[in-house]
Amino acid sequence: MALRERLQAVEPAIADVEAEYVYFLDAREAPSEADRQKTDALLSVVPGILEPGGFHVTPRKGTISPWSSKATDIFQNCGLVCITRVERGIYYRMLAAEGRVLGIAEFRPALALLHDRMTEGVYTDISDLFAHPEPAPYRTVDILGGGEAALQEANRTMGLALSQDEVTYLLEAYRRIQRNPTDVELVMFGQVNSEHCRHKIFNAEWVIDGQRQDRTLFGMIRHTHATHPGNTLVAYKDNSGVMAGFEDVWFQVRRDGSQVYAFSKGQTDILMKVETHNHPTAIAPYPGAATGVGGEIRDECATGIGGKPKAGLSAFMVSNLRVPGYRMPWERDIAEFPERLATPLQIMLEGPIGGANFGNEFGRPQLCGIFKTFEDVHNGRYRGYHKPI
Repeated sequence: MALRERLQAVEPAIADVEAEYVYFLDAREAPSEADRQKTDALLSVVPGILEPGGFHVTPRKGTISPWSSKATDIFQNCGLVCITRVERGIYYRMLAAEGRVLGIAEFRPALALLHDRMTEGVYTDISDLFAHPEPAPYRTVDILGGGEAALQEANRTMGLALSQDEVTYLLEAYRRIQRNPTDVELVMFGQVNSEHCRHKIFNAEWVIDGQRQDRTLFGMIRHTHATHPGNTLVAYKDNSGVMAGFEDVWFQVRRDGSQVYAFSKGQTDILMKVETHNHPTAIAPYPGAATGVGGEIRDECATGIGGKPKAGLSAFMVSNLRVPGYRMPWERDIAEFPERLATPLQIMLEGPIGGANFGNEFGRPQLCGIFKTFEDVHNGRYRGYHKPI
């Protein structure tokens, strides 16, 4: 379904929609005429004037998009040192049947179809896009006076996701040194002590019914490999796993300093890497999946004395898609979907493209993929992949 039809399904007053890319440049000084011509050539644009009555969709103010980072680097490398940042947005105008330009208030519910609320904003005034607000001063959390209640409130408002054990630990630690923590310290603790960084659950000791278990959850996985290593050469020791490969012939520069190319035989082993990027993809599917592929490629290149990425695959497990106009019988509205997360449909429309594009730009194709949806209530418990895998 075209964008116009999807907009009309939400707001019938919209008869037509106009959209065009616009580019914003932040310059430390006025560019010369030669710089202007070079800028137009790099962006493949013709300078023009926007028709009045529209609005911009750009990356959220105060943020720098991945597109901006790459484009700014290109500008700098092409000698446009006067340009400190380049950003891209879309300028929209919504038209009624009689040709009148509609105001945002007349189609506000339809704005959700035009931007990613996690990473983009809708603006009629774009003059402060490159504004640099003064950094906010750090603040302290009064746990000496407010006790656990103050720390729990900071935990909730700052989204630290601290467990009760961690709250108790912090309370005791700061009471011992007789001072209050700063918000910076709490955020830092929440990050470095997270499951992602420390595997405090996955690699923790388990006591079940008073019996200390022999292995951690991670140890159970390692034990499987230890008892059945097969042809695995490296596992749980480097940035990637490595299994025995084959003897191959390489056409490469000799190592005698002669700079002469020659054929040489050598062992070529095969490396494998799994990269999960669940939370970033749940927040912003395209860049989240893209940087997940980037992390995977980085780890492959950093294995041993260096690996060569060849090909990859993408796997997505999400809750029910609920495609508008194409609902499946099993897709029930069980509970409200978390507003802070991208919907499963958004993830599946944007995530695979983000991962494939990053691999393509690097030169490593995504050859295949896996896709699964699941959401159900069993014995009164609601299960699903709201946070995707």
